[in-house]
Amino acid sequence: MNKLAWVLAAVVLLAASRTSAQTDSATRAMELEREGKLAEAAQAWRAATQHDPRDAAAFASLGYVLARQEKYAEAISAYHKAAALNPKLPGLQLNLGLAEFKQGDFRQAIPPLSAALKADPNSLQARTLLGISHYGAGQFDEAAQNLKLAAQAQPENAELHYLLAQSCLWAKDYSCALDEFHRILEHDPDSASAHMLMGEALDGLGRTPEAIAEFQTAARTSPREPNVHFGLGYLYWKSHQYDEARAEFERELSIDPNHAQALAYLGDIDMKQNKAEAALISLRKAVLLKKDIRVAHLDMGAIYADQKRYSDAVAAYQTAIVLDPAEPDAHYRLGRVYEAMGKTAESHQEFAKVREIHEKSEEDLVRKMSASPPSLKPDEKE
Repeated sequence: MNKLAWVLAAVVLLAASRTSAQTDSATRAMELEREGKLAEAAQAWRAATQHDPRDAAAFASLGYVLARQEKYAEAISAYHKAAALNPKLPGLQLNLGLAEFKQGDFRQAIPPLSAALKADPNSLQARTLLGISHYGAGQFDEAAQNLKLAAQAQPENAELHYLLAQSCLWAKDYSCALDEFHRILEHDPDSASAHMLMGEALDGLGRTPEAIAEFQTAARTSPREPNVHFGLGYLYWKSHQYDEARAEFERELSIDPNHAQALAYLGDIDMKQNKAEAALISLRKAVLLKKDIRVAHLDMGAIYADQKRYSDAVAAYQTAIVLDPAEPDAHYRLGRVYEAMGKTAESHQEFAKVREIHEKSEEDLVRKMSASPPSLKPDEKE
């Protein structure tokens, strides 16, 4: 046999041995999976990827086994290697999205789950996971769109309908939110949280008296429900019913003495009723507990300005502006303080900013009660 023939024979034998080793590793890995020996199966799949670094299926299988062991970061790495070799491998994008989802990386889960849904538009699992991922990422319009379709296919899934209601609420699709909360209350009329959320939706539609009625029902049903008295108090405050609001804020504080929002609005009522020192006590405690309560800084600025403590007033108003520069009231009040201090140029600058800002819009209750939507519960991540 000539030299070239020997070389060709050697290449064929080497390829055959690699193919045989690859097949043996894969077969052994699948056997170990079936036996529930996941750690050993992962080792076998790693061996398979080492025998053939271009075997996308082996990397995908390795990722799957690692995910079953809840080693999501390692699983994601393996899935990405598989996707680089064959992004259309069946089930790969769904499993990658699920691993990102299980880690709580909702934004990272969205692209692979979207790809999985595009590949199979009828996949209820991909649709549901994508909707929940959009919710977790704060993309409420997209969450509502996907969860509506998922919830239609699962009418008995109460948790999914509740999440859809929350998504609609934060997307300001109040009609959708009301429909879902009505559905929830049909099944559980004593659900305090559903009554509260119904109230938030009604408030968003400008139906404040009806919102108050929902919160009153929630407070009667579950008087120690977190935030129920604050929510009711805020609606009274918004309606200028300050005595009723005070009573509700005090009830909330009797349950949670460190409820920063209740303290802030109680301080605001004291300020409105010319009780400056009492107001400052509540307002200062509120900002120590939670630094980003704008109304507290605004009110402290007003009290300091009345007391001619102009430097303190300037600091308070500047903080209120940082928290929401699009609101005109702090700019106007800061301009008045600068005017009183003889700082004409600074005063004119603030008044000019007021003219540039659109008329202040009322803030709805859903964003007042919480700076962000309720986080996903562990069972909602399944």
